[in-house]
Amino acid sequence: RYISTFRPSVICEAGKNKAQCKTMGPAKVAVPSPKNFLQKHSKEPKLPARKKEQDSKKMPALSVPRRTDHPVMRIQSKKNFINTNAVAAITGLPKKPQPIYVDRRQGDKYLLETSGLVPKYIKKKDYGVTPKYVTRRNEEMKRAEEEYKAGILEDLKKRAMKQLSDEERRNLLQGLKKNWEEVYREFQGLSVEIDTIPKKLYKEKLESQMKQLEHDIEVIEKHKVIYIANE
Repeated sequence: RYISTFRPSVICEAGKNKAQCKTMGPAKVAVPSPKNFLQKHSKEPKLPARKKEQDSKKMPALSVPRRTDHPVMRIQSKKNFINTNAVAAITGLPKKPQPIYVDRRQGDKYLLETSGLVPKYIKKKDYGVTPKYVTRRNEEMKRAEEEYKAGILEDLKKRAMKQLSDEERRNLLQGLKKNWEEVYREFQGLSVEIDTIPKKLYKEKLESQMKQLEHDIEVIEKHKVIYIANE
């Protein structure tokens, strides 16, 4: 006979659902008091009591004429409303339709002006004008830079610093490069096999000198303005 493979899981789920409703005997529920019985019309909404102030108020004036009112007699208008309306319709300007857009296949229409697709921002008075906070921030940055430069110059004057001229800087750079070439020439003249301690120490010394000279050359080439202390 065929037996389902899901039979144990179904039995387990059925047992769980039944176990939730099990109780030891009848459920203990508070018995309603016989004094609190449902009365007739007790669930119907009750209107608030009418105030006396509302009774004293006058009734609003009616827009329709009363029975006792009589129409004004002997006043007639000779205006031809049919011709007047026809002339106004012929000579009047045609009404421009509101621009709309459709964004669905069902043909739902929406106003184009409030959709955000119309570039209204180019018609603003302040379009293309630099905002005030940007100009204010640029002025503050410029003022801070000028104060920083003035502080550096004052500090240099206090420390008696001297600025190198372009010619002195060029000569210093050429001298460093010449020293590097000499050290490099000595480094190239070392033996291929370095098997003694003095040779190793000499090689390390030349490498440190070359590294220091390369660092100095890079610093001088990077900075065009150099200050040195007066001795």
